[in-house]
Amino acid sequence: MKKTLFNGTLNEIPDDIKHFISEANIYDTSCSPEAKVYFIDKGNGYYLKCLGKGTLEKESKMTKYFYSKGLGAEVLNYVSDDSDWLLTTAVIGDDCVHERYIMEPERLCDTIAYELRKLHETDYSDCPIPARTEEYLAVAEKNYRTGNYDIFPCPDSLSYHSAKEAYDVLTVEKDALQSKVLLHGDYCLPNIILNNWNLSGFIDVGNGGVGDRHIDIFWGIWSLWYNLKTDKYHERFLDAYGRDKADESILKIVAAAEVFG
Repeated sequence: MKKTLFNGTLNEIPDDIKHFISEANIYDTSCSPEAKVYFIDKGNGYYLKCLGKGTLEKESKMTKYFYSKGLGAEVLNYVSDDSDWLLTTAVIGDDCVHERYIMEPERLCDTIAYELRKLHETDYSDCPIPARTEEYLAVAEKNYRTGNYDIFPCPDSLSYHSAKEAYDVLTVEKDALQSKVLLHGDYCLPNIILNNWNLSGFIDVGNGGVGDRHIDIFWGIWSLWYNLKTDKYHERFLDAYGRDKADESILKIVAAAEVFG
């Protein structure tokens, strides 16, 4: 995760959070224009995320839930004012795009596949987001209807050439998304934190909940392709995760939904 020293002033931060920032160096670690993420270099470290009003409520709930399972950061404060602010502890370790992990791609592939299978075997009976697949498909339908779609880069085996092609597949096949597991929701290498190759926790779980395992499997395969610049680990990931639970044909349906995600 790239950290750039922040020399500006964060005057808009809620008073309940300001004392965590006093006398600390602040680093901008944002990786998208929508959300601002700051690392607070104090104690063991904190992360402060800022996004539009109401947009971090689910992330706050799911981060608390993952923490209760020993799988993520502790939420120290969530404030929804003119904007949403989410303050968490830092998960100890480095994300999976760190050089030490990227340099051993086979081990990395196997590790994140094993950890995903373990996540999907976690008890989810008290999860605060119990119907993630339904929400996921509803968003895809809404975005199709409003012309909001993105034919984003994908491995050839998971790509579509048009929104219509993707929507046709989704319309016919969406009922195949049936399995119920605890989802991360955005299972990409930057969101998996390892400490000396051992799982330390997951971050950015705002799209998590109870849903179909193939959503996470899709993103695991996609992220290996995107971050390692090759699709050679697609089959290896499925082998390491376990073919008994991974149906490769369903990944194409998830890919169709993601066009409208």
